[in-house]
Amino acid sequence: MNINSRRGTKQSAARHHSHLDRCIQLFLLSTAAIIVIAYYYFISSTALQSTAATNNNNGDRKHDNDDLRNHNIRGGTNEVTTTNMKKAKATIGYAITVSGCPKTNASGMLDGAAVLKHSIHLNSIHSSSSQYDYQMYALVHPSAESCATLQLAPLGYQILVRDVPVPLQEIEGDYLRNKVPKNGCCGDKEFVKLHAYTLMEHPVVVHLDLDTLVLKPMDALYDVMMDGVTPHTATKKKNKNNGGIDVAFNDPMPQQQPINAFFTRDYNMAHPGMKHAGVQGGFLVLRPSMEVYEEFREIIRKGDFRQNGGWGGMGFGPFYGSMTFQGIIPYFYDYLHPGTGVELDPCTYNNMAHNPRDKPTRNDVVSGNCRNGYNRPELNDECEDCRSRPIEEIFTTHFTLCQKPWECHAQDGDRIQERLCRKFHGEWYRVREDLETSMWKRGVVDLADTDEMTKVRGGRFQPQQFRGYCKGPGANGYIPITLPDSSVLVKAT
Repeated sequence: MNINSRRGTKQSAARHHSHLDRCIQLFLLSTAAIIVIAYYYFISSTALQSTAATNNNNGDRKHDNDDLRNHNIRGGTNEVTTTNMKKAKATIGYAITVSGCPKTNASGMLDGAAVLKHSIHLNSIHSSSSQYDYQMYALVHPSAESCATLQLAPLGYQILVRDVPVPLQEIEGDYLRNKVPKNGCCGDKEFVKLHAYTLMEHPVVVHLDLDTLVLKPMDALYDVMMDGVTPHTATKKKNKNNGGIDVAFNDPMPQQQPINAFFTRDYNMAHPGMKHAGVQGGFLVLRPSMEVYEEFREIIRKGDFRQNGGWGGMGFGPFYGSMTFQGIIPYFYDYLHPGTGVELDPCTYNNMAHNPRDKPTRNDVVSGNCRNGYNRPELNDECEDCRSRPIEEIFTTHFTLCQKPWECHAQDGDRIQERLCRKFHGEWYRVREDLETSMWKRGVVDLADTDEMTKVRGGRFQPQQFRGYCKGPGANGYIPITLPDSSVLVKAT
């Protein structure tokens, strides 16, 4: 046997094993490198998400107009991941305004704010099929800072102290400057609501009064404002081409430009001869914009409100609150920027259980002319009675004509208005009970066991309706909410 050949064979085998060893080492090194890179990417992504969330929650909210102007007016998608691991399409800002501290019945602030916030929570991504998260704000006039901070901050509202957009002495129009302090419910303090337009962190902001309640998710409104009008597989033919939204009078949704606001009108305050009905001041869905906010400021500063012609002399007034929010909003969206604001059906949004006609309803039979037909003559005899709308179809309600739920009104008469009001009040107390039991971990009681309910909650008046929170009819019978320990509130918010 040729020894050289044998040595060559051994050397060839050695080289083969050496090559194989290098391949194995290279494979192991590559695998390790991939693992290290993947781990680094995971850690970096987590840190970035954590930082973004922290900045979003704890960012400085000083009212700096220059900084806010740098934001995209449309707001972007603002996607966030919630605690239930569902990814929210965006975070909607919800704002209330506090123009002064209550002189009587303080329950209207704390209890109203607590139950309103929880109703929003129940109809957000956290507890429903909604795609949207939420953040609560309180726009507080300086005169109400002490009481609002004390009562609302523990509930999770971010307190934003804001004065009127234009000081009274800077209003150029004599008539407006002299009359606006006593106009409507709150005078010029009602303009504080306009600061909702400066919440540029959100693509959409909803401004609500404290005496409102959210009953269903309003995703369709937010989708239209963020994505535009798209065909919707709605079961009702009348809203199929409006993004699934009930538009007032079944009017078509404008599609040539972005929708910047949704509102309802207060036809209960309408009267014959008025050219334009005012908006209902307790409900406004808006697109934040510093440019819009500044335009409102210029309108107020100019003060062109006329005694017999309202804003700009165009018929946006006079009516209740026309010098402030209820008049300036329709003037802006109907006259100055037509087609950018949409009036919603008041039977499904901001339902107040109001009589749609101008004469009394007797034995559930309506009479008189349609109030919403004063400026739509073709509809003078065609108006839906919102008091007949099933509660399951209503998105929000506003406790005006129904009176405040924290006054323990039984509303148990067999009249069309009382039947719906009783359902609205019952839902308010159901939401309060859910807040106290599911979020604050207070005792669950059997509604049929009146003795247990009285022992745990203190009230036995109509337990199926008021759930132990009313001792008797009237405001004096109401049992106010007491806040739990701060540790419980922190977990709940």
